[in-house]
Amino acid sequence: MASESFHGQQGVDLNEAAYTCDHCGEEIVIPVDPSAGVRQEYVEDCPVCCSPNLIQVEFTGGEVRAWAEAES
Repeated sequence: MASESFHGQQGVDLNEAAYTCDHCGEEIVIPVDPSAGVRQEYVEDCPVCCSPNLIQVEFTGGEVRAWAEAES
């Protein structure tokens, strides 16, 4: 199940987003880079439980959206 969190509303830094770890449920704040493209995907280990998550980042309409799925 994918967990998502929305950040980037007006006045909020678009260089940071958050996702909820699909394994342990912790909200993880991550740096994001808009210059890497409007849609990004990569694997990152959760800093809390060390389980791998497939991180999806999307920049649209002045907002950044990030969510995670369990890495298979």
